[in-house]
Amino acid sequence: MNLCSTQELSKMFGGHLIFEKLSFEIPEGARIGLVGRNGTGKTTIFKLLSGVETPDTGLVHLKKGAKVGYLAQIPQYPDGTKGLDVLRSAFSELLKTGERLKELEGRMGSEGDPDKLNRLLEEYGKLQDAFTLSGGYEIEANIAKISNGLEINELLEKDFNQCSGGEQTKLCLGLILLQKPDLLLLDEPTNHLDIGAVEWLEDFLKEYEGTVMCISHDRYFLDNVITKVFDLEDGELTIYHANYTGFVKEKEERLLLEFQAYQEQQKKIKKMKEAIKRLREWANQANPPNEALHKRARNMERALERMEKIKRPVLERKKMGLEFEETDRSGKVVYSMKGAAKSFGEKTLFSDADMLVHYKDRTAIVGQNGTGKSTIIKMLLGDQKWDAGEVKLGSNVKLGYLSQQFTVADPDARLIDAFREEVAVTEGDARHILAKFLFYGPNVFRKVGQLSGGEKMRLRLAQLMHQDINFLVLDEPTNHLDIDSREVLEEALEDFKGTILAVSHDRYFLNKLFDKTYWIHEGKLYSFEGPYSWAKKKLAELAPEKEEKAVVKKQTPPVRDKEERHEPVISIEEVETELEELEAQLSLIEEKLLVSADLEVLQELYSEKEKLEKVRDEKYELLEKCL
Repeated sequence: MNLCSTQELSKMFGGHLIFEKLSFEIPEGARIGLVGRNGTGKTTIFKLLSGVETPDTGLVHLKKGAKVGYLAQIPQYPDGTKGLDVLRSAFSELLKTGERLKELEGRMGSEGDPDKLNRLLEEYGKLQDAFTLSGGYEIEANIAKISNGLEINELLEKDFNQCSGGEQTKLCLGLILLQKPDLLLLDEPTNHLDIGAVEWLEDFLKEYEGTVMCISHDRYFLDNVITKVFDLEDGELTIYHANYTGFVKEKEERLLLEFQAYQEQQKKIKKMKEAIKRLREWANQANPPNEALHKRARNMERALERMEKIKRPVLERKKMGLEFEETDRSGKVVYSMKGAAKSFGEKTLFSDADMLVHYKDRTAIVGQNGTGKSTIIKMLLGDQKWDAGEVKLGSNVKLGYLSQQFTVADPDARLIDAFREEVAVTEGDARHILAKFLFYGPNVFRKVGQLSGGEKMRLRLAQLMHQDINFLVLDEPTNHLDIDSREVLEEALEDFKGTILAVSHDRYFLNKLFDKTYWIHEGKLYSFEGPYSWAKKKLAELAPEKEEKAVVKKQTPPVRDKEERHEPVISIEEVETELEELEAQLSLIEEKLLVSADLEVLQELYSEKEKLEKVRDEKYELLEKCL
């Protein structure tokens, strides 16, 4: 059954037609990846499906009562709103019901009139049934599950308006996941998540009961989550029943078949045109002119006009032309750290850290957000001082740095001028180079401040490619790049003659290019002679009891009482069993409350119920700590 369908959608922006007469259906429970180059209209489709924007023509039909979850822009919250408040707002109606239940409990405990008490009991029973069925007693456990998975626990007590854009995005992603909409629209959900959180999100979405549609440039994420691809290209949508890898293969085969059909038709058209030409020549050479041959020529011409012409498929799209310039080689040791340590206040990022990067190495640094990956890069660049140990660059190192947050001194500068500040070439040569990076014609005169994240990244890559460098330092280089651009970047980096050190959470990128991995984990820097996937397995062997936070812990940490004595460790299973018993006891009391008319008995039951609910709340808090 379809959850959503569209009929002949059309949308224009600034006189530019994004797509026209676009129709498709979204089945219930589907896992769909919406793919296409940047600027093809993917985000526009999400805005139309969510009702954020309306189509110029066409209709969007949603199943009656269906809820759509989509983060179009960061919502506004009053000052003082904590991250936890944002997540709890997903349960606003349930929380109101909970407050009403507490109010009724208070009134029932002191009500002496049996008739009024019965009315209160009746309302209480109905509300509690609805509260239980809607998951009212699992609110805190659900919030804990999402917070641990997305690694946003440290943001729960932080003022939402004081959070960075990335932190706000993560909190709002958590909010949408907690709301459990029927149609979940995710636009680049992995952009602000580290690898552990991305892998947790993949598992979460596999088990998600609703329908999921996502836009992503993370190829592993798409492979692990989706089972269907909507390919948006040249304003047309083609559907493939496969994950991303299967889609790439199927699309290539389809394009080759279409190209063969196009070539066959072109041969047929050529033969028909030659036949028409000959028939007319023969008809005119006859004396008198042969009308029958003229008629045959006209019939063939009409048949040619009526023929449905096959559009020539585009086998090769314009991609960035990346090619690094030749430069002198560096010394054997390009970068080294010995016994390095770095702390901020009371927080120690890492200590006694060793790193050795040799000439032509392909080295990656991975780890959770906030563990110190970018700090190592800043120490290398001289932007951050280390607390202990030794950090140094090798001899004859010519360094090129690509930051994940590319900024220019003058946002009003023209793109071509910003490029020429870094690369000494004529304006004509600059335009020729920038065209290889998909900046055509008047686009080179746009202000840098008006560029999108992907365009800024392409500009910085253009500068790096034409500088005298032999050591590339990359901080999240694939951020904001579409899949085609990522593939071109990967090809260019494979051909780079120098050394590469990169921080990234793109697992495909890490596995394809980097054969040496440094992993920051629990304040220690581990070294692995292999790509990301190999390093992940080895890290689990080296530190099995300290796996990444994305893995749910099976036991609670030791809890100290007032006298600092250690209590025995309790498993999640034990807590859940106790909770089931408590819920059963509470349910029995509820039944007794509904049938008893004795005021004294009712008050005793309420007293016992309050004690059990207090114990239950403590158990839920304990369960939250276990997760």
